[in-house]
Amino acid sequence: MGLNDSAPTRRTFLSVSAAATAAAAVLPAAAASAGPAGIELAGEPADLGGPGRPITPQRPDAQLRSLLRDIDPARVEATVRRLAAFGTRHTLSTQDDPVRGIGAARDWIFAQLSAYAAESGGRMTVEVQSYLQPVASRIPVPTVISNIVATVHGQISPDRVYVITGHYDSRVTDVMNATGDAPGADDDASGVAVVLELARVMATRPSAATIVLAAVAGEEQGLYGSAYLAQQLKANGADVQGMVSNDIVGSPVGDDGVRHDRLVRMFAEGVPTAETAAEAATRRSIGGENDSVSRQLARYALATAQNEHTGMNIRLVYRRDRYLRGSDHISFLNLGYPGCRFSEPREDFAHQHQDVRVENGVQYGDLPEFCDFRYIARVAKVNAALFWSLAQAPGTPKAVKIDTSALTNKSTLRWTRGSEPDLAGYEIVWRESSAPDWTHVVEVGDVTTATIDLSKDNVQFGVRAVDQAGHRSPAAAPTPG
Repeated sequence: MGLNDSAPTRRTFLSVSAAATAAAAVLPAAAASAGPAGIELAGEPADLGGPGRPITPQRPDAQLRSLLRDIDPARVEATVRRLAAFGTRHTLSTQDDPVRGIGAARDWIFAQLSAYAAESGGRMTVEVQSYLQPVASRIPVPTVISNIVATVHGQISPDRVYVITGHYDSRVTDVMNATGDAPGADDDASGVAVVLELARVMATRPSAATIVLAAVAGEEQGLYGSAYLAQQLKANGADVQGMVSNDIVGSPVGDDGVRHDRLVRMFAEGVPTAETAAEAATRRSIGGENDSVSRQLARYALATAQNEHTGMNIRLVYRRDRYLRGSDHISFLNLGYPGCRFSEPREDFAHQHQDVRVENGVQYGDLPEFCDFRYIARVAKVNAALFWSLAQAPGTPKAVKIDTSALTNKSTLRWTRGSEPDLAGYEIVWRESSAPDWTHVVEVGDVTTATIDLSKDNVQFGVRAVDQAGHRSPAAAPTPG
């Protein structure tokens, strides 16, 4: 947690304008597929049919299944307990004590990640990314803030980047108390344990795109570390196509005592934070409030990470974050990157930010005893399935446009072809505008222009890339053009 206090059969075909220079394909006629379940309105079925086939989840390949099997709850537990043992990891705590404070925690995390990198054959490198934060809100004196960043370098598309974070700083009730015990097991040693375990299992496996795994600091004081990380990536021209913050992922039991062992929340905002007023107005005018890059990332998570191999279900929350608070994905949203946040099903506030104490036989404080390490490991598997699928698939299509130059009940989409050497082609996905997720897919081949016999006025479209192994990218929603 942190600061942000605050129907009938139709023919489906493709065509291309004679003036277009892009490649095009012709699609054979297809029977109407079953559309989204619905009710009858005024005697008309809600399912009016349409092109393509029903969409299905992307199954994990053998490499991903192997990676998921390697995630170890015992290692997760060891990480959470070790981080809690530093006493406090408050951003303003001591940085030169070898056993207590944020400096000791920083050095331990760096050592752990460096050990994994040493076994990677050069695939993964690790750095301590530090800067001097001037006086600011909740920073009373200039303070060195350090992120520990492990980078699994992409072997095919190194400039395409995906980011996973957890914050290693902690706090108690008084956010400015830098000396009191603040074990921070759930908030957020649990998220850091996810990051470290993913680094361990990914380090020795070749990845097509780059995956950044970062333990960031300064979150409780104002998202300072993640803001710096996002700014550095932006300055270096990184093409960040997805980011998730793991924040408070330690327990499936909330303050009501009910267990939700197989559920994790995923927060995803709608109209992007970084859009201009004009861009936001355009998105709303075409009904695209539910088609932000972050929502596409969340839909992709459902397609790749909600299955028997992770053992988890994902509850999508169409909101930037919880009320009154916010996590490190906001730093990425502020720069226009796709960003979401994973969190446990229902928080128990009696253990968050509470001073370590016993009152009337009741123990308070964010202690390891209140974490479920097998649950954290399953959250790690959700992250692994999502991000490994992203990194091995082609990148999300760019410059996707839908032709709005003429009145027609057909829909023409155009996009820029990706540069991946194993790119096989593209698919157009669509759904009723009221449906939460894509319901149909139309295979169009290795083209960059396609026309679908389906009115753009009635449905929402997206374009996704497919490689020769069948890995699919997230969909990109078109803008008018």
